[in-house]
Amino acid sequence: MTTLSVQHPLLLMGPMVRRAEKTAVCIQFATSKPVNCRIELIDYECYSEQDTIRLGEHLFLQFVVIKPINSQFPRDTLLAYQLFFDDSPVDLSSFSFNNQPLPEFVIPKKLTQILHGSCRNAHHPAKDSLVSSSHWQAVQRSNEQQGAQLLLLSGDQIYADDVAGPMLLAIHQLIKHLGIYKEQPLDLDLPADIAEQLYGRHHLLPTTSWKNRSKLGIGYWLKKDEPHFSSVKAYNHLIHFEEFVALYLLNFSSQAWQYIDLNNLSYSGGNEKNQTLFNAEKTALIDYAQGLAEVERLFANVSTLMMFDDHDVTDDWNLTAGWEQSINQNPSSKRIVNNGLASYWLFQGMGNDALQKTGSLLSPFNDCLAGDKQWQFKAFDKHLNDFSHWHYELMTIPKVVVLDTRTHRWRNEQNFNEPSGLLDWERLTELEESLLSHDQVIIVSPAPVFGVKSIEAIQAVFNMCGQPLMVDVENWMAHEGSAKKLLNTFRRTDTPNETLILSGDVHYSFCFSVQKRFGDHPNRIWQLTASGIKNEFPRKLINVLDKLDSILYGPKSPLNFFTKRWHMEVDKHQTKGKGQKYLVSDSAISLVTLEAGNLARYQLIHGDGHTTEFDLEEQ
Repeated sequence: MTTLSVQHPLLLMGPMVRRAEKTAVCIQFATSKPVNCRIELIDYECYSEQDTIRLGEHLFLQFVVIKPINSQFPRDTLLAYQLFFDDSPVDLSSFSFNNQPLPEFVIPKKLTQILHGSCRNAHHPAKDSLVSSSHWQAVQRSNEQQGAQLLLLSGDQIYADDVAGPMLLAIHQLIKHLGIYKEQPLDLDLPADIAEQLYGRHHLLPTTSWKNRSKLGIGYWLKKDEPHFSSVKAYNHLIHFEEFVALYLLNFSSQAWQYIDLNNLSYSGGNEKNQTLFNAEKTALIDYAQGLAEVERLFANVSTLMMFDDHDVTDDWNLTAGWEQSINQNPSSKRIVNNGLASYWLFQGMGNDALQKTGSLLSPFNDCLAGDKQWQFKAFDKHLNDFSHWHYELMTIPKVVVLDTRTHRWRNEQNFNEPSGLLDWERLTELEESLLSHDQVIIVSPAPVFGVKSIEAIQAVFNMCGQPLMVDVENWMAHEGSAKKLLNTFRRTDTPNETLILSGDVHYSFCFSVQKRFGDHPNRIWQLTASGIKNEFPRKLINVLDKLDSILYGPKSPLNFFTKRWHMEVDKHQTKGKGQKYLVSDSAISLVTLEAGNLARYQLIHGDGHTTEFDLEEQ
């Protein structure tokens, strides 16, 4: 592989504090060459274990797990750390708050403040809420406060399907500069020049011929082929493994953008509409890249844990059994999906459990690099698709349960076009067991369990018309079996007195409280939804839907008795002060404050720096 002759900085990405516990702390970063790495916690005896994954001529993904020598690391206190390359200390002052020489993080035991959000679309014109939350964290540290102990990102950390034109060009610049190893060629008729692919990849992705579609559907009679990838913005959809790797670097690393020649990011296709779009996307991306140093600083100082949703791989990933069937029957489609999942494992998944279970994939992955420095993933795909431990828990107070709602779906075996349940029976049973014998629990569910009923009703109408993909029918109540099992779990008398459900996905934020209509168990469920970090729902439309929901599904409305959740009383909480009252569309990340494990405050930190607080009192 030919790489450009440039001076490569040794530290390409990070450091990023990932899972942090009293017995082990995982730090993730990337380097431009192989190097012996270790990390020391200041004032504490420890040793390091290093795992290196080579992804290119000048790209090495590094994981260092720090472990105590004699006892355990202290919890609920700030811990400074020093990174060493070949026994030489690395200058980490740029990653530190308040002019400190080193970054600091907390191993949480009793959770008091959590940052949570999802949906970070690099080219969306909204401001990046991770930047504003880093500024907030800096203020806390300057006031000698810990600030957030955890940063929970619950999906769509990247948008693999919705890629800006200039971002696709930047991705290929980075691939060349770092010599990122490429995968085996796919059976797709792609132009050799990436500039010729801009805004046209959706025409090159696999489809199902109209002749093979059901005669019961309108697509057959219109003689319309069905795209395997259902994203409406798939015109620059990522395809190759090396593209996914480069996108992660450009989403997590300010240093990666130093390789990008912004002046050379230009559109030459001659389409005026695409030219206008390209210019707007480029402006948004430049602003995005300028904020990444601040985002990296947040990652270096707060334990950051993640979970995929669909856009980390592709829109509507595993939405229906029919969708899965179409993908799995086409080698190229399956390859693209597995590229998304493999890259998630590398850049997000392994840090979630400090390689405890995810590390089992390392050996088969490394075996896939052929002698010509080209990935041959056929053997690895079986290991990847059989892996069933993407979900994880934190034994903090409250306990944190992070759900994988994509790979354990409850598929409809009678109608493949019906939406799958977000969890199958086995995982719902495991969730039920996880909730028992705890006074408080935090559940991280990428999609809200208790969503806006008017929106779910609209989705149900489209589903009845056989169009679940058109409106992303991905809510918990869309599948009879999973909805019933989950709600019965919440209605049990031995479930926690307080359950916090942290969700995103929907591109607007809200706060609901839920209690049983019948029974003596005084448990309360909080549905706290924050979305998106850098994405927004159209403001005028969300205001209309909000009013519609208040009219049709108010507390006294008889329509509630026709919903699957009628045994539960769902109360909407409004915001304090001016602005949108119940559904907030401005880009935001949430700040959850706990006292003795119970919810005390629920705030939104918006991309432009202003904050919104929800009134938690009874409405």
